[in-house]
Amino acid sequence: MDFYKFLSQNSLYVVLFVVLIIWAGIYSYLFRLDRRLRRAEDQVEKHHHER
Repeated sequence: MDFYKFLSQNSLYVVLFVVLIIWAGIYSYLFRLDRRLRRAEDQVEKHHHER
């Protein structure tokens, strides 16, 4: 029961923590997507120069 009491008394911190986790996930997804896109662009540019 102490855990539920902690959650009810510190609900703002719980919400902030959850939002922080969500933003970290979005950031990591966009970072990985940017890296993959950059690699694909480099491959297209390399293939274009070979022609």
